[in-house]
Amino acid sequence: MPSSAVIRRVIKPALFVACALPLLSLVFAAFGIGGASLGANPVERIQDTFGQWGLRFLCITLAVTPVRDWFNMPWLVQLRRMLGLYAFFYVLMHFLTWLILDQGFYWSGILKDIGERPFITIGFSALVLLVPLAVTSTNKMMRRLGRRWKKLHRLIYLICLLAVWHYYWQVKSDVTEPLIYLAIVLVLLGWRAWKARPKPAATAVMEES
Repeated sequence: MPSSAVIRRVIKPALFVACALPLLSLVFAAFGIGGASLGANPVERIQDTFGQWGLRFLCITLAVTPVRDWFNMPWLVQLRRMLGLYAFFYVLMHFLTWLILDQGFYWSGILKDIGERPFITIGFSALVLLVPLAVTSTNKMMRRLGRRWKKLHRLIYLICLLAVWHYYWQVKSDVTEPLIYLAIVLVLLGWRAWKARPKPAATAVMEES
């Protein structure tokens, strides 16, 4: 197991940079660095990139606890906050790209778009639910909320399902990728349900020993 110093000075900074790479790739493409380009439809490219990485980070955040238990890596929990905040960041940027670059704050067009494409409402619901999780992610808020903090952060289960639903509903033809994400989320949620199942007294004693 890595020491606290290694986690703080090496692993966390490396993870921070790694999580920022999708954003940096868009910046490089926007300025043509290294021959990169945003393509014929730059707004769509930006919006899709933020959305895909938002969903990926949601799944990665959801996977921290199972992976910790499967591979006996308790230190992974120390990385979950950063992963969750990056998930919120990319989902927020996905929404702002649509609101500002795609719609240009043209409210009548926005309302029309929402009416014609209800998956937008599903995605916005996921973003709204993410806000209290991001706001209460600090140690101070954890202490202040106590047991309520854990209950509140279980919203991540619903958020992941809404995000997958948003993606599935948005895709016009090939739904393979949304279904893969759905399978991943269901496996992670199913594992949690299995672990939380009532256990016979003898089994519980053996697992605790």
